Amino acid sequence: MEWVFLLVSTISWGIAEIFYKRGNLEREKYSHLKTTVFVGFMFAAYALVIATIQSVKDIEFLKNLPINMLIYLPVALCYIISMTCSYFGVRFIQESISDPIENSSGAIVPILCAIFMHEAIPVVGIVGICIVVVGLVCISFFDKSGKEDRHKKFGKKLAVLAFAMPFCYALLDAAGTFLDVYYTDDASSTLLRGVTDDTLEHMANCCYEFTFFLVAIGILIFLKIKKVKLFGGTEAAISNEENEELLVSTSNKKVIAKKVVKQKDKLFAALFETIGQATYLFALSEGGGIAAVILGAGTVISSLILSRIVLKEKLSILQYIFIAIVLAGIIVLSFVD
Repeated sequence: MEWVFLLVSTISWGIAEIFYKRGNLEREKYSHLKTTVFVGFMFAAYALVIATIQSVKDIEFLKNLPINMLIYLPVALCYIISMTCSYFGVRFIQESISDPIENSSGAIVPILCAIFMHEAIPVVGIVGICIVVVGLVCISFFDKSGKEDRHKKFGKKLAVLAFAMPFCYALLDAAGTFLDVYYTDDASSTLLRGVTDDTLEHMANCCYEFTFFLVAIGILIFLKIKKVKLFGGTEAAISNEENEELLVSTSNKKVIAKKVVKQKDKLFAALFETIGQATYLFALSEGGGIAAVILGAGTVISSLILSRIVLKEKLSILQYIFIAIVLAGIIVLSFVD
């Protein structure tokens, strides 16, 4: 059964990456924030189910949830901000380039552990880190035509900022993963309150997802101030003809349906992200070391394949070679405990 969870999680996250790319449009100024809102609400729905199930078993789970959300806040914010950075970057960067960079966060975690926890990095870990670093440097170096196109289309400042976003994701995600050690390594030593070995992961996950929901509410308030409708089009997102059609429509249901359809890619991205999130804990805990390998590298592989098929993205042969090198490094690092 654990292999079912493993495959569902890997494929779901790969599909989510494609919808992130399709839903975060370069012409829609706040599309990345809208995506964050949709993910936050979808996460909250799943977390509510888990919290209810756990509370039926032990009411203390629900009682301890608010204080644990505060305790877990640094970890949750690292993950949430990193994901928002990813949504922004993918508006301008090819998914085939962005995803391998983001998933290289596994190369940063061992370094953080060595610096702050004085843990020795095994030889295989050093090899994996070197492979990833070399691959990332080469991907950037051989993306000359892509850089020139982005500079012409978006301006140098925005082009540089956009390309920096996958690296920001990798750094923040690695920081969140590193901090997570203090919270989910052992129920007897965790900072979270009122948890057992059976509830520790669920508590941490609920804290993360409910915090994501609160951030989503904050973004909604920001969008309201900016007079940006969550399900409505922005400046260039909806043509004048479509706006006129919405105005003359006599059916509110049709208007709502059309607005929802316009944001369908963001909604599907949030849905598949939640499916992956809902299954990865079971996959990782039951599947052992090979599960970490597939979860770490499988998402990159599936998103690369789907990017080529669905998004019609095409990179140079050299870029694909160095992406494969990064992927090899991720696989090596997945075996590092």
